Amino acid sequence: MSVSFGGKYLPTKLELIRIRRSLQVAQNVYRILEDKRDILVRRLNELIEEAEEARRKLMEPLMKAYGALHESLLSMGPLRLQSVAANVPETVSVRAKSRTIIGISIPIVEVDSGRMGLTYGFADTSVSLDEAASMFKELVGTVCRAAELENAIFRLAEELKKTQRLLNALEHVVIPKYKDAIKFISMTLEERERDDFVKLKHVKKKLELMEVGSHAS
Repeated sequence: MSVSFGGKYLPTKLELIRIRRSLQVAQNVYRILEDKRDILVRRLNELIEEAEEARRKLMEPLMKAYGALHESLLSMGPLRLQSVAANVPETVSVRAKSRTIIGISIPIVEVDSGRMGLTYGFADTSVSLDEAASMFKELVGTVCRAAELENAIFRLAEELKKTQRLLNALEHVVIPKYKDAIKFISMTLEERERDDFVKLKHVKKKLELMEVGSHAS
């Protein structure tokens, strides 16, 4: 599908055949990309709906967890709460995998919730802190799922932009260039054929005149 758009085309039949084949390839690629764009748009809409649903499901339990944390702050005081928080690990155990959507690799994070135990004692902590810790622990997987959906949306949106740029290039640059080249070469060849036809007629007429003259002499 390559052609030197900056240069001139050779007005030959072989060049015409080559460019016609290139045009056909470009048009086939355009149709394939159109199908890909439609699939991307449809899948993006589905993921956006899933992400919105995940956010809705996340908001209420998240507000409850923060409410329980606020209660523990009031009952325990900020210093004790900060002391407990200092013993909580900043990371959780996860397994990173991936799935493919329309040829695009999307990362998946699986949380190993079995290893997320409490890291503080119960002697001088409040019930609300235990509730908050338990709720936040249950929400880690949900948060990861929401983040996974957001990441998938971002990657598919980037792929959609790339696909649309290729479609625009094919529609407005590549395919018109091929069509213009075909038109130019076809007109040049037709003009050449007309000139050759006129020349042949002229030669034929001369030969007929010469033949008549030879018979007369």
